[in-house]
Formats: sequence, C-alpha cells, structure tokens
Amino acid sequence: MAPAEIAESELLLQTFERRFLAARVLRSFPWQSLEEKLKASSDSKLLLHLLQKPSGDAVTLRESTAIIAHGTTGLVTWDAALYLAEWAMQNPATFTHRTVLELGSGAGLTGLAICKACQPRAYIFSDGHSHVLEQLRQNIILNGFSLELDVTIEPEHPTVTVAQLDWDTGTGPQLSAFQPDVVIAADVLYCPDAILSLVGLLKRLSGCRKDQRPPDVYVASTIRNPETPQLFTAQLGQAGISWEAVPPHDRTLFAYEEHWEVVVLKLTL
Repeated sequence: MAPAEIAESELLLQTFERRFLAARVLRSFPWQSLEEKLKASSDSKLLLHLLQKPSGDAVTLRESTAIIAHGTTGLVTWDAALYLAEWAMQNPATFTHRTVLELGSGAGLTGLAICKACQPRAYIFSDGHSHVLEQLRQNIILNGFSLELDVTIEPEHPTVTVAQLDWDTGTGPQLSAFQPDVVIAADVLYCPDAILSLVGLLKRLSGCRKDQRPPDVYVASTIRNPETPQLFTAQLGQAGISWEAVPPHDRTLFAYEEHWEVVVLKLTL
C-alpha cells in the first residue's frame, strides 16, 4: 500500500479499536469505509490487524439503557468516569498498595479499571442508591472479584467492598472505618445540593484517618455548565479545602460520547 493508504487504514483501525475494545456504541463507526478497505485489500493484513489488536484486561459492565432509571443517573457510565479511569491508568502509583474510597461509584467502570490496572491494597465502592449498589455488586462479581460483606463500621481489610454511604448522614464511625489513602469521585457535581453534600462529607473525612493525615482527593467532572464548577470551588474555599487542576491527558483509550471539557481537581483537605 502507498503511505497515504497505510495512514488511512491505521486511522480506521484506531477508531475501531477505541470503540469496539472499549465496548462503546458503534453506531458512528464508518462501516462503509471499513467494507471498502477490506474489499480493496489484496491480502488479509487489514482484517488480521483488526482481530489481533492488543488489549489489556477487559472491564465488563451491566448498565441501564436509559439515562435516568429508578430515579437515578448512576446506572450508566458518564464521560468523567472514563476520563478519571484513563488518568488513573496513566498514573498507577497514585493508587498502588493504597486504600481507595470512591464516592458515587455508579456502574463501577472507574473502580474496576483501577482494581485491574493499578493494584490498590483495598478498594471501597460506595453509593447511596439501592439500585446502583445492586448493579455495582453484579458488575464487581462479573469482573472476577470476590466481594466482601458491605463495609459498615469495621472493615476487615477488604480487597473489594461495597458500602452504602449517604453523604448527608454518613456518621463519624462509618467514615473512620474506611481509612482511605485516596478518595475519588467522577461526575457527581450535577446540582447545588449534591455539591454542598459532597463538600460537607469531604470536610468530615479530613479528620477520620488514625494517623491524622488527610487522604488525597481527586474529583473529575464534565463541564456542562460553568456555574457548577464555580459553585464547587467556592464551597471548597469556604470549607478551607484548597484545590488545583490536574494537567489534562489525551483521550486515547475510550470513545467519549460527549464533547464537553472534562477536568480533574486534586483537593487538599
């Protein structure tokens, strides 16, 4: 093939890999171009490349087909979860041999990716919605993890656990039981009430570690409305929580459904 044809084929292969291997919707994939390339190819190299594309350990998810189901948006994966998972896999040392608490875990994509790629000592998925928690348990088991009993007061050094956590009513003993080294959350800044609840929870978490060292905190959010992150940072300032934006990374692993800006903030409690 000529260099231009090779470059075009490689682009087609990359598009297929990102969408198919990441298990994203393929409705926008250029199927006609692929068909034409396969017909015009003088050998089977293009097809072989498609079939032999390397991939890491897979994450399998059960998700809702509706954006809102059972009164929650937590049964589907949102772009900030993909973005945070991709950032984590590029920065595994942040999680390796550490206890991670995820707030608002949703379908579990971010946590499962970290568990498979970053070798945390323990991972605590958490959410406040019963249907989300049930789906989380199914997805964790579906991905081959042994699920411990729910964390309530005294976690027994879990490998992977699921905790029901209400951000407004979570008690000091419950938060102290987690003992996280790292706290993460993705796409949880969807309304003012959620922002106020999250900041209040982070404030209570800051003094819960036995060694008095606050956990590292990373919050990923999709900027759909500039007023939302402005409210979040304003509330952080009032709570005495400093923050800085994590440098952006290339979106090369997943096929993102939206074209909004996604940011990750590192908080210092």
